[in-house]
Amino acid sequence: MNTRRSFLKSTSWSMAVLAGAAADPLAQAPAQPGRTSPVNVPDSEIRIPRIQFGKTEISRLVVGCNPLYGYAHFNQILGSTMREWYTPEKVVEVLQRSAQLGINAFNYFHASRAPSDYERFQAAGGKMNLIAQGNVDPEILVKTLHPIAIYCHGEQVDNAYRTGRLDTIKEYCKKTRQQGVMVGVGSHIPEVLIRVEEEGWDVDFYAGCVYNRRRTPEELRRLLGGELPEMPGEVYLQDDPPRMYQFMRRTPKPCFAFKILAAGRVGSPEQAFRLAFQNIKPIDGVFVGMFPRFKDEIKENAFWTMTYGKPAA
Repeated sequence: MNTRRSFLKSTSWSMAVLAGAAADPLAQAPAQPGRTSPVNVPDSEIRIPRIQFGKTEISRLVVGCNPLYGYAHFNQILGSTMREWYTPEKVVEVLQRSAQLGINAFNYFHASRAPSDYERFQAAGGKMNLIAQGNVDPEILVKTLHPIAIYCHGEQVDNAYRTGRLDTIKEYCKKTRQQGVMVGVGSHIPEVLIRVEEEGWDVDFYAGCVYNRRRTPEELRRLLGGELPEMPGEVYLQDDPPRMYQFMRRTPKPCFAFKILAAGRVGSPEQAFRLAFQNIKPIDGVFVGMFPRFKDEIKENAFWTMTYGKPAA
C-alpha cells in the first residue's frame, strides 16, 4: 500500500489513463503525408534511432515474431499464407535483412521452430538482442538463448488477471529476476499494467498491446449495444490506442508498444508509426511483425521509425 501511495498518491492516475486518454488531441492528430517514399531511400541512408535499455543500446524498432510462425491475428487464410512462406530459410533472411537496416533487437517467442531457426540465424553470423516472451521457465530461456530481457507473455498475464491469479505472474517475475536479466510484464489490457504499476511490482519494463483484443464477450456486448461480432478475440477498436499510450507516457519505466498496425488492419502504416512515436516516451520502443512477401516491409518500417522515432532536436 505504501508503494502504491508513493507512486500514484491517488487513484486519479489510473482514472486518467482509462477515461482521459481517448480525448488526447495528439493521439487523434492526422498523419502528415511523407515527402519521400521508403522505397526510394538507399539502404545506406536508413538510420534507426536507438534507446538505452538496461545495459544495452537497442533499436527503437524491434522485430516482432508473430508472422514468422503464422500468428496473423487476422484470419486463418493469412495465417496459413505466413506459415507457408516463412520457411526456416526465410526466417533467417528476414532477420538478416532487419540487421542490415540497423534493427538489432528481436521479440523472441519460444515455440514451434523458433529455437532451431534462431540457431540457424546465429550459425550464419547473425546477432540480435533478444527480448523474450516468457511463455516457458525463464531458466530455460536464459540457459539456451541468453536474452537481455524476459517479460511474461501477454496472453498468460491476461488469463491470470481474468481468473484472479495474478499472483502466479508475480512469482514468474520473481523467478525471472533470479536469472539476472531485465524483467517485464506484457498485456493487451491497460488495467492490468496499471494494476502492476500501482502495486509496485519489481519489474523493469512493460510490453503493451495498443489494441485491447482481450475483452470478454460481455464487455463487447456492452460496448456494441448488445451485438457480438465474429471473431470476438480479434476486435480492434480505433479508440483503444490512446488508452495504452497514456499508460506508457505516465509510467517512468521503459515500454514497448505492439500491434501498432492493428495486425495489418490500419490503412496507413505511416500514420500508425507516427501516432506511436508521438505518444510514447523517448525511452520506449515498438515491436512490429514483418511479412515482406509483397513489399519490403522491413525497409518501410525502418524508414517510418527513422522519420518519426528520432529524438527531438
